[in-house]
Amino acid sequence: MIVRRAEAPEMRRPGKIIAVHASYASRAAESGSRPAHPSYFLKPSSSVAASGGEVERPAGTERLTCEGEVALVIGSTARRVGREEAWSHVGWVSAANDLGVAELRAQDHGSHLRSKGGDGFTPLGPRLIDAGTLDPAALRVRTWVNGELVQEDTTAGLLFPLAQIVADLSQHLTLEPGDVILTGTPAGPRTLAPGDVVEVEVDAPTAPTTPSSGRLRTTVVPGRVPFDASLGALPAPPARPGALSPGLRAKLLRTPVAGLSAQLRKRGLDHVSIDGLHPLTPGSRIVGTARTLRFVPNREDLFAAHGGGHNAQKRTFDTVAEGEVLVIEARGETGAATLGDVLALRAHARGAAGIVTDGGVRDADAVAAVGIPVFSAGRHPAVLGRKHVPWDHDLTIACGGATVQPGDVIVADSDGVLVVPAALAEEVTDAALAQEEEDAWVAEQVRAGHPVDGLFPMNAEWRARYARREGRT
Repeated sequence: MIVRRAEAPEMRRPGKIIAVHASYASRAAESGSRPAHPSYFLKPSSSVAASGGEVERPAGTERLTCEGEVALVIGSTARRVGREEAWSHVGWVSAANDLGVAELRAQDHGSHLRSKGGDGFTPLGPRLIDAGTLDPAALRVRTWVNGELVQEDTTAGLLFPLAQIVADLSQHLTLEPGDVILTGTPAGPRTLAPGDVVEVEVDAPTAPTTPSSGRLRTTVVPGRVPFDASLGALPAPPARPGALSPGLRAKLLRTPVAGLSAQLRKRGLDHVSIDGLHPLTPGSRIVGTARTLRFVPNREDLFAAHGGGHNAQKRTFDTVAEGEVLVIEARGETGAATLGDVLALRAHARGAAGIVTDGGVRDADAVAAVGIPVFSAGRHPAVLGRKHVPWDHDLTIACGGATVQPGDVIVADSDGVLVVPAALAEEVTDAALAQEEEDAWVAEQVRAGHPVDGLFPMNAEWRARYARREGRT
């Protein structure tokens, strides 16, 4: 076992690894959820790996993510200790990379066993820093992917101080020498691909000697052995609302947006149109379920952290599913593009049903030639970095004045773009189609010379004639 001493020992396999779900204010702001209290999950000791090693991205998955973290190594037994003495039970500090596979996140109901417990999913090291020489509120963690700095924060930005985390855990279980606590990750986790190299470093930049863990280096390699479907749940995309049934989709393709709008208004829904958008190609039509993407106004430091690499925009276009509509919140800002021809090609290849953005489109003619329906607020030659930072996806957004949630049904035609709550989609579609039949019959009567008074809308006499014609009682 590791015991606290002046000279740090080599990193050994810990008895247990405890990880904090969310602890940095920057990460809470990024995810849109700020926890009131720390919460935790366990990682198996078999997931520990040394610096310089390789980690497999499991076969059949695409979303292996890295999270640079400050690792605390317990130096002496802690049980029911208070905040004031908690730090004295921490022996050393080092760097950690809390790797995880997003497609496996939903399989174990929040325990993260399969998503974060794989072999090599907890690189630690390479060096330990004596905790007794450190200010726990002045540690810095940084993460690089292929040499690009993607995460940087200090423990001054924690929602829960390190001593509080140690004290809280100790009131529930005994922390033993050698146990490791992963203290959460700041904003900017990245999705990795085979060949990517991740480096994490923890240091104390304000300390006189600037002690450092050194760079913890891990290389991603492709997994070769597929999961056996007969043994357990297969990797799946992050949980999203279900796709449209073929029958409902076929009906929606016959239903005009104006008819759906009228039916939604009858049910008290007046604020469901995405306004100010026009199709790149006249006559375009979209039917599908929403996959959402949010841009925030450009800020140079945030774009440096979130705009490069496999950012939120690229992740969303890379993982859009067949039949989904990419809906982009760009705040109505058309002074820069939200997509171009390459991303349109990717969405088309993935089987997306269309793209809706209240921002601009660049390479507009090339995007139109791709063949995927696109409704936008305008065109602009500049790339998104002029006005936008790609921030997050799969969350509730505002687009063209309408609130859009993942899984909402999006229908668009020459009259506009409409958001239909999934729970009402079948009901309002059937009602709109029935109304279309009725309106077509009324139009026949008007063409035959009948006045609209009493016919549109139908009074009791005309309603009875319509019912008899339709064979209704």
